[in-house]
Amino acid sequence: MHNDNNIEVLRARVIAASPNLNTTENSNQWWLLGTSGCHLCDIAEQIITQFQAVQPISYQYVDIADFDETLMMEFATTIPVILTPSKRLDYPFSVMDLQQLLAHN
Repeated sequence: MHNDNNIEVLRARVIAASPNLNTTENSNQWWLLGTSGCHLCDIAEQIITQFQAVQPISYQYVDIADFDETLMMEFATTIPVILTPSKRLDYPFSVMDLQQLLAHN
């Protein structure tokens, strides 16, 4: 898990690439960065769905294919990635990792 002080900057860059994320609701949401045809991204969504059975979190799936090339390449080899308002979690992760993310958010 990255305890990255640049999460706000990173989330701002993602919003710039995907302006539809620029809403008050999305500012507190977790984002799952992935792309179509990404098998690991499908697994990550299943893990989040399992987690939602015990923790009512909401998340937004964000397709990196919508990003400019620089930002897309930054995530191309690390997706799926979860960005919370304050943390970044790269795959592989488990339901327990998500619980830890929530506890430290």
